[in-house]
Amino acid sequence: MSKQNTPVVTKSYVSRLKQQAKSLAKSYNLALWKAQDTIAKNKGFSNWKGITSELKRLAFQSQITPKPSLRFADDDDVTLSSADLKNLQLERFEEPTASSKEAVSINRATLAQKGIEYSIFEPTQTGLKKAILDATQPVRTHFSLMSFHDYDSQLQQSKLADHKVIKQAYFITPNKNIPSQISLYRPATKIGDPRMWFKGLGNYVSAGDQIATIIFEDAAYLVNISCYDLNQSVQEDDGIGQFLALYLRANSSAADELLAKLRIIATTPLRAHGDGDADIGNAVEAALGIEANSSKKPDYKGIEIKSGRTSKNRTSMFAQVPMWSRSSCKSSKEIVQKFGYMRGGDLKLYCTITTTKPNPQGLFFVVPDNTDELVERHIDSGDVAYWQGSTLRARMLEKHKETFWIEAITDVVDGVEHFHLKKVIHTRRPVLTQLLPLIASGVITMDHLIKIKGGTDSAREKGPLFKIDKKNLSLLFPDPIEYIL
Repeated sequence: MSKQNTPVVTKSYVSRLKQQAKSLAKSYNLALWKAQDTIAKNKGFSNWKGITSELKRLAFQSQITPKPSLRFADDDDVTLSSADLKNLQLERFEEPTASSKEAVSINRATLAQKGIEYSIFEPTQTGLKKAILDATQPVRTHFSLMSFHDYDSQLQQSKLADHKVIKQAYFITPNKNIPSQISLYRPATKIGDPRMWFKGLGNYVSAGDQIATIIFEDAAYLVNISCYDLNQSVQEDDGIGQFLALYLRANSSAADELLAKLRIIATTPLRAHGDGDADIGNAVEAALGIEANSSKKPDYKGIEIKSGRTSKNRTSMFAQVPMWSRSSCKSSKEIVQKFGYMRGGDLKLYCTITTTKPNPQGLFFVVPDNTDELVERHIDSGDVAYWQGSTLRARMLEKHKETFWIEAITDVVDGVEHFHLKKVIHTRRPVLTQLLPLIASGVITMDHLIKIKGGTDSAREKGPLFKIDKKNLSLLFPDPIEYIL
């Protein structure tokens, strides 16, 4: 089958092919993977992996790229000539090309898989000419999380005082690291929208490029993820690959230390401490010298230790109600009463909210470009509910901490159970800086699950549940690492 006749791969199309493969496997007593490969080849693909790879590629291309920020162009301290005004009409207002979006998405996934916090900015033609970049909300959130810079506490520039902050920066390329400086400031005009600038930026980037900023040892490192292939850099150990390796080594010392201790502990069996579900965990913690307590804090230098004996596309990440005090609707009950529908005698609102388009109930998400918040909106009624970005990130981190999942086998010695530690699966915290950007791009969605049962007056809300398609987990979560002890 020629490429032009190859069908467009969608979730529903893949679902149908899965059913066909199951039927084929059952009818001819085949292994499922063989049946899937047979179906894939009949449809013009090399194998089943070719179908899943195409689905992932198209998913990358469907993600929304936030428009570049040009807020600075409206400020009084920025003078625009007639030529500048004409250039404003040439800035990027449409989505980037499919190939460009795919390349950027793959690089973003690489950073997330390695657990590297980052933010992205896009330089504009006008900004490069005027040496001005808006510090957008994702950038400000990133700088704050990394304790790099706090725009909220920074004073505006004035004739009497210079409150600009200058810090070290670097442009990272495959061949060399180019020293630079970042200027962080709030202009005197209006409310002082946060800005930044990197010395020599125009020599490193072009308008429309997607630039990842990584904070390391109180300096800003810039990587042009529109131009470079990070996976290739890691494999070739070039300048970019070496920087990423250095970052990871510096940020994994606690995990390395814990792993080394567990490998020593695993050389001899551990005597059980108690006879309940927590007995392995108690034995491991005792061996590590961790005192038993009821604290909810992580067990070892920020790492949670979990010990134990050896379907749907979207998966739930966490549930979080809106900030009702700021929301137009003051409860889940009010939301379902305004936008719900009758089903089987119950008033329900079971629906998915995304930024890409309004759902059948007219509800959709907006991620403002200058505030750290998420807004649920209705096409006719306006704002419905608000979430603070900081609250969503805290909830995300609470549910997905860095964790060592220890697997053990058991043995009875002299009538007492003992444990042999065999394996550790290390999962790391999500890349928190990407939570709101991934909602903005439509990758992360939210489900309302609200119901007022017929004959009652109280509403039940099982969410709101923030979800992500499993194939996009790599954009948010580092890959689990397995160690044999």
